Amino acid sequence: MKYLSILGSTGSIGTQTLEIVRQFPDEFKVVGLTSNKNSELLLKQIKEFRPKAAAIMDKGKVDSLLNFSSCQIYSGTEGLNRIAELSEADTVVNSLVGSAGIEPTYNAIRSKKNIALANKETLVAAGSVIMEEIKKNNARLMPIDSEHSAIFQCLNGEKIKEVNNITLTCSGGPFKNYTEQQMQNVTVQEALNHPTWNMGSKITIDSATLMNKGFEVVEAHWLYDAGYEKIKIVIHPQSIVHSLVEFADKSVIAQLGFPDMKIPIQYALSYPKRLMSLGKSLDLAKIKMLEFKEPDFGMFPCLKYAYEAGAAGGTLPAVMNAANEAAVYSFLGNKIRFLDIQRLIRKMMDGHNLIKNPSLKDILDTDRKTKEETSRIIEEELTVNNQGF
Repeated sequence: MKYLSILGSTGSIGTQTLEIVRQFPDEFKVVGLTSNKNSELLLKQIKEFRPKAAAIMDKGKVDSLLNFSSCQIYSGTEGLNRIAELSEADTVVNSLVGSAGIEPTYNAIRSKKNIALANKETLVAAGSVIMEEIKKNNARLMPIDSEHSAIFQCLNGEKIKEVNNITLTCSGGPFKNYTEQQMQNVTVQEALNHPTWNMGSKITIDSATLMNKGFEVVEAHWLYDAGYEKIKIVIHPQSIVHSLVEFADKSVIAQLGFPDMKIPIQYALSYPKRLMSLGKSLDLAKIKMLEFKEPDFGMFPCLKYAYEAGAAGGTLPAVMNAANEAAVYSFLGNKIRFLDIQRLIRKMMDGHNLIKNPSLKDILDTDRKTKEETSRIIEEELTVNNQGF
């Protein structure tokens, strides 16, 4: 039996994690849950799974939970950290969105918890600090991303020094065949229409800009101790091959499966066991075509920014991540255009004074200041234009 605290239990990854818990009640027990502001769904989850404690970021919704739930209720960032550190939990599933996931991951690791990580920003912005704590506390970090789950499985039992390169596959998002002119007029609705995966709004926009894949490049560096020159990206619209690894003898191992996030979630939770899945089996004879092509770094410069920030290290990845987060939410709010996302990221990266060996505080301060500055620039531009887009 594994005892789980699920950070972000009302989101896409969180609700799918709970579906797996329902399927395997003898394998998993929920002891902690958190939500940003969806108190109604959180209350339903509390009543069903009966955790020891739960937390909601929106402090204004605490009373409604206290009135109708039977467990301890916390709120805000302090509450999030309490659930991450629960003594009853041995595994923390981090499915939070954005840099809000960094500090709870750090605190969970320091409390000797194993981590099932779906929050990309944790390793993108704070990889050096997080991986140091993983080693110090002898904790296990299991990736939930389909691509990183694939790489983990390809590398299982292998020696990293015998790896030639790691290739992350990418659906290409909704705009892989767009012209530069078409990209000028992308709407929020178009950007949210991902061709393969059903995800939350923020990660869906990141997939449309390919920033999401850039994040995964940085994650791969930290997860597998791989140099950036050994990490490649290939566009694969069908999302059947989730990633692959080439070894020194030129043998290539890939992991395949239908695009279903419950597969990597379940593997992260059950490892080293494999549990029976109710998902769809892959029949290659029925697959009409598998396509692969190189990404266009000119049309999707966020990929290039990720390699650059990752190679520079220090606080630059945190700047890239924070500027992206602020810009994406502004795009979702119709304050900026789609291509302004990459422009703002570039602007904030260019203006940053790098801290080479940052502490967690340095990283969190950089995150906060970058978001504030990015938001300030957006508001100034809105004032000049006197309109939203």
